[in-house]
Amino acid sequence: MIFAMFISHLSNKRLQNQEAIKRRCYTRSVEMAKKLLLVDVDCGVDDAQALMMALAAPQVQNVCRNTLRVLRVCNRTEIPVFRGAASSLVGTRASLPVDHFGTDGLGDAPDETDTGTECVQKEHAVSALIRIVCEHEGQVSLVAVGPLTNLALAVRMDPTFPQKLKDLYIMGGNMEGKGNRTVCGEFNFVMDPEAAHVVLNEFSCPMYIATWDFTCRNKLPWEFFDEWVSQDGDKAAFMKRITSKCRAYSRATSRKDVLFGAGFVSSENEPQWVGNDSSVMSGSIECSVSVELRGELTRGMMILDPSHTLNKKHKAFLMKEWDMNKFTQLLTAALKQSC
Repeated sequence: MIFAMFISHLSNKRLQNQEAIKRRCYTRSVEMAKKLLLVDVDCGVDDAQALMMALAAPQVQNVCRNTLRVLRVCNRTEIPVFRGAASSLVGTRASLPVDHFGTDGLGDAPDETDTGTECVQKEHAVSALIRIVCEHEGQVSLVAVGPLTNLALAVRMDPTFPQKLKDLYIMGGNMEGKGNRTVCGEFNFVMDPEAAHVVLNEFSCPMYIATWDFTCRNKLPWEFFDEWVSQDGDKAAFMKRITSKCRAYSRATSRKDVLFGAGFVSSENEPQWVGNDSSVMSGSIECSVSVELRGELTRGMMILDPSHTLNKKHKAFLMKEWDMNKFTQLLTAALKQSC
């Protein structure tokens, strides 16, 4: 697992702070006025959508290559990319293949420019993450849309790291015991349950979670998706190319369809946009959460504790309601506007 993190000044001005971070490749987005946004991705097709939305916001070894491809399409190659953790905390992972976005994570769409990784920064993503947050204490909103390994490593290297964040937005976990990676586990948490356990139990900053079942219940019609990727411009053409052949965007009936009905699920974009504009989230529940680590069938499943049995002081906000009209407008703008 390689994560990437990018940090960009979301304006038309030249970047003043060329720093960045994350596990598998990080992307730090620094908002023009006062909002600092770090986006933690593992850059498959879904994360490509999240990156393009971040870059379109009016305010705000394969994985690194994919991140650089997305930045090139958005004409933001000045944004630095850092390589993060290459495996889970304890080196174990689910045995099922990871191919729902193609073998390369971007739908196996040919890379006509043969993007390399020469531009990846030498500083490790976790070190860069700690450094940037320390430099902007209390100002950084961290958006994590992949496994949480880099975040867990950051708190192990600097136990004060969580309290220096402004807030944390996570795409991962599940509320209903339904999984997409295992029968009970969501992909990001199952790929590194120990890291998810560390983050959910040791991060004391305000935490907002968009679970997999939440994103599935806020799906969009496939007709919207077809119109979305058929807009004019390079970004829409790129999105259409990388989704045209990958299994995740097939109309064939999937486990998700059986559980929640057919439709286009843009799972990585909900936490991305709440990080930019909290008004998109129209409802949430506050609840203590943790992660199951031992169960043969339930390892990686997120645990909700509404009755306070765990006696945890810190609670998370679980997204429950979503402004779909605003969200579709933001999605459309992400492929229409200049990044």
